This record gives sequence, C-alpha cells and structure tokens, in this order.
Amino acid sequence: MVHTGNRWASLSILGSVLASEVTIQTRQSDDPCAKVVGKKWVDPAVLRACFTSVPVDPDLKENIIDVINKTLLFHTSVNYQISAPEPFTNDVHEDLVKDLARISDQSYDSEFDLHLLCTSHYVIGWILLKLISLQDAVYINFLPIPLVQLTDTYGAQTINIAPEAYKVASAEFADQISVWEAALPDGISLESLDGATVLSINGEDPLAAVDQNAEATGGFEGLGTRQNSFFSSYQQGWTYLMGDFAQQNLPLSDSATLQVQRVNQSLADTITLPYRARIGPNTMIDVTDTDTWRSGLCIAFTDDSVTDNSVDSYPDTPTIRRVTKQFMPRLAGSASSNSPSSKSKRGVNVMHDQALVSNVVFPPSLTPPSQNISGNSAQSEFFMLDDGITGVLALGSFSGEADLQRALLHGLMGLKSKGAKQLIVDLTNNGGGVMCTAAWLHRILAGPKKTTEPQAILDTKLRANPLAQLILKAIIHNNTDPDGQSAYNPIHFTNADNVPFATDFDYMDPAVKEMINEHEDAFSQRLGSECPPINWPAPPPDEALFEGNKVVLVSNGRCASSCALFAVTMAKEEGAKTVVLGGRKSIQQQYCGTVGGESTNGFSFYDEAKAAGLKDHPLNQPILKVQGIVGLTWRLAFGVEDPTQPEEWQDHPADLNMPLTAEIVNNPLAIWNEVVKQMF
Repeated sequence: MVHTGNRWASLSILGSVLASEVTIQTRQSDDPCAKVVGKKWVDPAVLRACFTSVPVDPDLKENIIDVINKTLLFHTSVNYQISAPEPFTNDVHEDLVKDLARISDQSYDSEFDLHLLCTSHYVIGWILLKLISLQDAVYINFLPIPLVQLTDTYGAQTINIAPEAYKVASAEFADQISVWEAALPDGISLESLDGATVLSINGEDPLAAVDQNAEATGGFEGLGTRQNSFFSSYQQGWTYLMGDFAQQNLPLSDSATLQVQRVNQSLADTITLPYRARIGPNTMIDVTDTDTWRSGLCIAFTDDSVTDNSVDSYPDTPTIRRVTKQFMPRLAGSASSNSPSSKSKRGVNVMHDQALVSNVVFPPSLTPPSQNISGNSAQSEFFMLDDGITGVLALGSFSGEADLQRALLHGLMGLKSKGAKQLIVDLTNNGGGVMCTAAWLHRILAGPKKTTEPQAILDTKLRANPLAQLILKAIIHNNTDPDGQSAYNPIHFTNADNVPFATDFDYMDPAVKEMINEHEDAFSQRLGSECPPINWPAPPPDEALFEGNKVVLVSNGRCASSCALFAVTMAKEEGAKTVVLGGRKSIQQQYCGTVGGESTNGFSFYDEAKAAGLKDHPLNQPILKVQGIVGLTWRLAFGVEDPTQPEEWQDHPADLNMPLTAEIVNNPLAIWNEVVKQMF
C-alpha cells in the first residue's frame, strides 16, 4: 500500500487478493505457511514467519516499481506533496519519485520487509504476500481492549479502555475470550478493564504510542485526525471500528503491556495481553503451503498467461469486484451530442486509508433506535431528536447514485415534515463515493443559488503528462473513442464558465505549466461543472431545506474525498458549522481529510493508452505480474477561499473540538444531543 505524507494523497497500491477460512487440514511439514492455513486464529509470530519466509523476487520488485512509477505520471499530487503549505508542512512532505528510486536500489530480506518500507511520515509497499485487501485481510491482528480518549469535567484528558470494550469483544471474539482471560493476573477479568485509565503502553506514556502510530498511519493530512485513528469509533451501518491500537492489518505486534487504573480502584495494575490474528471472512482458494499460498493468492499472472493489463482481465474475486467498483471510471452516454443530457457520468472520489474497514458489529446498546423514517438505506439513516426540531442524517458513505440520491431527498423531506428546523449530518468515518451524490446533497440542502447551480462541488484540473496528451489527441484526431467511453473525451467536461467543450477541443493544448516545490509540472486548463441539473434523479426543491447556519457537520475528522468535497463546500460556501469528536486539546482538529477531485484505478490508463493505439508507448505501464490494484487521484480540486490553489492543502479547522466523556463516547445518540446543546 502506498501512503504519502500521512495521507492517502490519493495514491494507493492495494493488494487485491483475499483468503478466508479453509476447510483442509494443515499439512504437517516444516513449511512456515503450512502452519497457518486452515486455522481461524493464529499467533502473530507464526503468521509473520510465513510472511517473512519468502525472499524478494528481483523481477517482481522491478516490475512493481515500474508500474508504480508510470502510474505516478497521472497522479496529480506528486509534486505538491513534496512539501505541503501550512498548516500541513510538518505532516505532508514526501518525494515519491525519489523514494521509489531508493527502494529500487535497496535490498530487502523478504517480501514482507519490502512491504514495510517506512520513512518519517510515509509508508510505501506492495502486497506480495497478500497481507491486506480493500476491506478484508487474510489475517487481522486484534486485542479485546479498544481505546478512547476522554475528557473529564475539569478538562483533563486521559486515554482509557473503552467503556464498551467487553461488550464488543465478548460478542465479536467469543471464541478467544478465554485466551485473553487466561493472560490476565489473578483477580482481574476483561470486563473489569472497561473504562480503565491507561497510564502507560509498553512502558511509555500512552500519548507517545498515539504519536508513533500517527507517524506511520496514512490517509489524512491533519495530525489530529491521524492521532484519532488510534482510538475506536463508529460508522453508520452500524459498525464498530476498533482503532489502530486494537486492530492491526499486519502481524507486527505479538502483545501489549499496559499499566492501568481500573474504575473505582486506587492501585494501578500491569497487564499483558496477546494479539491474536483472525483469518478473513471470505472463502476463495484452498491453500496448503507457501507455494500454493503465493500461486493462488499473490502472483496474479505469468508472462505466458497475461495478454492484457486491464481490470477486466483480473480474476473474478469479491475483492477485485469491490476494488474496481470503488474506482469505477466515468461512463459516457451517446457521443453524438455534446450537451449535458447526453452524458451519464459516474465520477468517483473514494478514500482508502491504511486502516481496514471494520466488520465488528456495533453494540446494540449504543446503536440509535431506528425510527423507520423514509429515506433510510444502507448508506443513510434519518432520526428526529426528542427536542422535536433537530433532525439527524447519519451518512456512512456517498457510494451510491440515483437510489441514494432519492433516499437523501426523501429522508430530508421526511425530517422537514416532522418539524425539523435544524440538521446534524454525521459523517464519521465517511470515505467518500460518487461526486455527484455529494453535489446533490449540497444542492437539496442549500437550494438553488450560485453555489449550487450548475456547480455544487469544485472545479478541477488533471495532470497533462505526455502520454495523457497523446491519448487526448488520438481521441480528437483519430476518432479512437467513438462511443465516448474514454475518461479523457472532451464531451465529459466544461470550461471554468461551465460551457461544454467542443468535441474536438484539446483542453491540454497548451498545457498549463507550473513550478511546484521547485519541480516543473503541467496540467490541463481549469475544468468546470461535473453534475448538470438535467441529470438529477428527481426535481430538487425550489428552496433550501435547511439554511447553512442551521446545519452542523459532525465527524472524527475522517471525512474524505467526496465527503470532503461536500463538507468543504457546505462549510466554506454555506456557513455550515463543523464539529470534530474528541482529539487532543492542543491540536487543532481538521473537519475533513483528503479532498482529492476524482480518483480512479491506475490500470484504466493502460486501457486508455491501448484504445488510443499507444499500448506499446514507452510511458505506458508494463504488464503487472502480481495481483494488485493501483488507485490514485486523477483530478485535483481547486480551493474555495483560494481558488488558484488545490483545496487539498487548505485549512479546514473545526468550529468545535468536542470533548468526549465516558457518558457519550461511541454513543451516537448521546453525541447528537450534546451537539445540539453546544452548537444550536
């Protein structure tokens, strides 16, 4: 996985294989991987021995780095992230090209070590052993004690074991509770640890452990948000995210030693709990040893079998389907007309960070009681609070088009019909999705006005590298895209005044030259409206459903991509208030993370070059020899307050860093009621 400057910077190398429970018996041998397969739970050390047993294949390493380097030509943020402006200068400073050159020259003891390539504020790696996939890992490391950061009535902050820890662990890990109980000193049970104050972690101040994790975790620009990823949280759905301390996507830790002071106890206790690695939930391939592990799960193709680098040539696995769906390129309608009505676009802006999406079930006692309001869906749920005037939209994802857009309209109209005069939108752990769904939500909330029609998100630009310029010229001059399927086809775009481009307009000629961090770069001209009203799934309201100053956006800072586009435009253009849950008092919390502009899978560029007759061009990707998906930001959004620079690295300070107490932490309904007290 590639992370840049503790943020996605919207380039990620995602392993795309997956394993799950196998039914065969483990073969008795000295093969380290044979000691793993077929087991639901394993010790991390045993799993690590399997992963580290495979030496680096020089040909695969060279191939992977070559693919990454050539994909970087299309990634808009390469030069920006070398040194981001304030307030992210200390957090985002990664020279990807330079580090890839270093990695290419450096030797590594195993494929696992090649994956663990770290410098300060940066993690880069490729999943050869399939340690993780998009949402499912082969094995995930767990502890039964997720942590939270709490604030007392005097304003003092402590790190604590979550008050709901035992409910979560006993429900999710019932078959391992006895293992963890046996590791505890006499007289101490797992349940007695609920709410305990953590005095040290592995002999250090617990804040040091939080900061060390923030140095390595990826996905977001802001330091506060990366610190918050250490702790447990929730996502509409409802799922419980264990946090980076209690859930690791790699078998790096064997145990954790904590000094704790339990609730209503005067003396401190020292406990050591082992991490346990649990196999992923999906069953795909029978694996018996290292050879079948790698051939079935890691090495995608051989030179003899590979004829195409396109996503369509990948094995049909749940993970591949999920990854390619998340990074679906835009689709065009008829190419015979350049009017907005002829376009059927699906621009996607999706965030995938280092933390795996959790499938841990949220405790029923903390789940907001369903009110069966119209508009509830897999991604959205609506609530009326007891005050009778506050509605709540809990939105876990923007990954949906017409159905989700209609659900959002129906739900908000339903809240209005029940008397809602103000609105809380809970975006906690929302990683983005379809850009036009974000634009639609902005439009129906704010009504028709200059900030919503014809453009309710942000103008963008794409990187005008030499191969991209040739692809566009082939479309225009050689008619290589008669059906309008290419993401580069001019029919998909408008100019900065939202006037559609002519079908033969070369928006990369001349390229806009820029000097970024002392590096020359080139981009397209400014690209305008993404989501013309003619494509809405239903007529939008003629007036605002909720005025901007009557909307509060709530999250833990982990709101990114399309979610960030929505949050930024609502806050900066409509005056919506912003709240970040928890976080260290001394750190200014950012209400959103990576903004991006449009993300896609890197292999779509191979398809673009192939369709344009440029398959063998020296800048085109070689065939990737392992299973994998390359994700990146293809277009970068311009800012609201400074429209000459990307919104990506402009400040997004929350109006309120809301302290979490033992009474409200990870309790959405209690949090929403507290937001009402403090923000309305």
